[in-house]
Amino acid sequence: MRVAMIGTGYVGLVSGACFSEFGHHVVCVDKDQAKIEALKAGRMPIYEPGLDAVVADNVKAGRLAFTSDMKVAVPDADAVFIAVGTPSRRGDGHADLSYVFAAAEEIARLMEHYTVVVTKSTVPVGTGRKVEETIRAAKPKAEFDVASNPEFLREGSAIEDFRRPDRIVVGSESERARALLREIYRPLFLNETPMLFTSRESAELIKYAANAFLATKITFINEMADLCERIGANVQDVARGIGLDGRIGSKFLHAGPGYGGSCFPKDTLALLKSAEQAGAPTRIVEAVVNVNNARKVRMAEKIEHAFGGVKGKTIAVLGLTFKPNTDDMRDAPSLVIVPWLQEHGARVRAYDPEGVTEAKKYLKCDFCPDEYVALDGADGVVILTEWNEFRALDLARARSLLKRPLIVDLRNIYPPQQMAAAGFTYVSVGRATANPA
Repeated sequence: MRVAMIGTGYVGLVSGACFSEFGHHVVCVDKDQAKIEALKAGRMPIYEPGLDAVVADNVKAGRLAFTSDMKVAVPDADAVFIAVGTPSRRGDGHADLSYVFAAAEEIARLMEHYTVVVTKSTVPVGTGRKVEETIRAAKPKAEFDVASNPEFLREGSAIEDFRRPDRIVVGSESERARALLREIYRPLFLNETPMLFTSRESAELIKYAANAFLATKITFINEMADLCERIGANVQDVARGIGLDGRIGSKFLHAGPGYGGSCFPKDTLALLKSAEQAGAPTRIVEAVVNVNNARKVRMAEKIEHAFGGVKGKTIAVLGLTFKPNTDDMRDAPSLVIVPWLQEHGARVRAYDPEGVTEAKKYLKCDFCPDEYVALDGADGVVILTEWNEFRALDLARARSLLKRPLIVDLRNIYPPQQMAAAGFTYVSVGRATANPA
């Protein structure tokens, strides 16, 4: 099959590379010429483990190419995937679909035979219908179908998620379109990956509903963590106790500083706005959004309390990205917590294994080349992102570098008893503070 992927952001680049790995001929298109030149030179615009190897192998095999010109990709394509950004619109929180509709118009002008146009971007319910109307208006005699095929990729493990997904969702009532997408995903279909065919509206809502539900689990366990701190319970025990219930499950029950990233913040907000517009307000999602927004400030206040005030203090911050194994800074807790600490008089020295280049676009602090340089002479350390290298700190060295052996761990990556035995005052989330013997 011949596939055009419009947009080489996180979703488009990973999906295009993996489709080419399936044996399809894929051309990825992006208006950013500098990004295209970098990709042709083998330089990835994002950090995603394994992505560079998949891209290099399939470019070498002649199955994957990059261009800034849609005329190179669309006319010969059997399927054109729209994977452009849909950020929250400033002012009202609705998803900004301008890039989606602009892509649809250009696709319409370039189509030369029957084509399935697939929305891969996360879009509100009803977008597929509007994309169809846009294409029909631009080219009334075009032969095409519009389908919805939401992605469920986790940053940091996207390649594996694409290769071994929980399910494939295709929204289309055209049997011709379904057959074509079934063929594109045939390697997964043969591996008995569940393939769910629905209406476009159902597929569009499945994506939003899934992310809102996961965001709700995160927010729920964060509120339980606050309760645990007040009553002397351990949130990790509580999470395990409820997670072993098959009806609940253990995933996304990890207390921390609140969710961030490219999906949950904008998707929960977009679902909230779409539901209000449809006259079916989602009060649970509204509470999730509000609680998560407040969570990050609450964690900054928690740090201030642990330090006995931050004015005039030097604080080492380990981890800036919203999660490990990515350089994505979008809606990361650090974007709220670091400025809050600085506004209250702290000097912040920060280190992140992959996120410093992106972080410098948003934060102004002292960026360090490694974790121990960040710790040297600091009044204490805050762990914001659970990178693996932070799970195995040389505790004796860390203690010798810090002015005060204080660790505020917002990801709960250490057992409190271990930290107390190593001579640290250890403050975590939803667990009792551990003090040196």
